[in-house]
Amino acid sequence: MTESKKPDLGEFIREQRRMAEMSLRKLSEVAGISNPYLSQIERGLRKPSADILQQIARGLSISAETLYVQAGILDETSERSDLVAAIRSAPELNDVQKRALLEVYKSFVGETSSEMNDEADD
Repeated sequence: MTESKKPDLGEFIREQRRMAEMSLRKLSEVAGISNPYLSQIERGLRKPSADILQQIARGLSISAETLYVQAGILDETSERSDLVAAIRSAPELNDVQKRALLEVYKSFVGETSSEMNDEADD
């Protein structure tokens, strides 16, 4: 079973926080958790509950599912198929827009599955 190396949960949260240009203190304030606890999570010393992950995700303006995947709570493939399904069923997008969005997504994740290639042909 070969797996691509992905950052651990703490590293991932730290990267997301830095990309959002937030200090540890600011994220802890926005997420409603203590600064020391968040620091311990980022350093891999604590494993947060799903509720805490949801609070952190809200503070970072990312989906809780993204953090659940990083924490091993959700399977990454289910998140991808949920995203593909959401794009396909978005009533505000036409078929051309759906195909373009799926192509951009595919280019970022390197996905070549047939599931994404026949997205809006129905």
